[in-house]
Amino acid sequence: MNGQKYPRTYHLPWSLGTTSDDKTLSSIEHFIGKKVVVTEKLDGENFTLSHSCCHARSVDSVNHESRTWLKQFWGSIKTDIPTSIKIHGESMFAQHSIFYSELPSYFIAFGVTENQKFLSWDETQFYCESLGIVTAPVLYTGVFDEDVVKGLFTGKSCYGDTQEGYVVRMYDGFDVTDFKSNVAKFVRKNHVQTSQHWMYQKITKNTLVL
Repeated sequence: MNGQKYPRTYHLPWSLGTTSDDKTLSSIEHFIGKKVVVTEKLDGENFTLSHSCCHARSVDSVNHESRTWLKQFWGSIKTDIPTSIKIHGESMFAQHSIFYSELPSYFIAFGVTENQKFLSWDETQFYCESLGIVTAPVLYTGVFDEDVVKGLFTGKSCYGDTQEGYVVRMYDGFDVTDFKSNVAKFVRKNHVQTSQHWMYQKITKNTLVL
């Protein structure tokens, strides 16, 4: 992912929170019989950390006060990030549509890439733990089961009140070009609760559990 945007995550066929510009999978056959990990989908800003840079989903993203904490955090660990590694996650400093009252960190990782490949979940956790980075709450690990996965939306977040949804990904690693066949999401109905984009509102900080 050399300077590219983080890939678009397609919705699962039963996702309730699709909008006009979203994409939805027509089939989930590629998940059948495969080991997956399902994590809570968090309502934050997509961010990437590497040895040489720290940026929002678009590498040419502008400065914003909500990104100050993460840039400082990145500055404290950047020299420890291997040059071939990129850490992908959510910047959780500012409230978007959901307020989080029990965050362990303002950066929650959900993926690691190396040389155009997403690493396995085990490898993802290894790199994140070695850097002191929290990974997204795991809701389920095992062979894909549609009924089990559908039941993972309880409406209650691991970090406070409201659960935005969940993300299903293959447990093993996969190429960036095969992202669509390896990752998909469920989003709650009416997940966008504000008429104005969060970046243009007064910042409300989510709360850390210290």
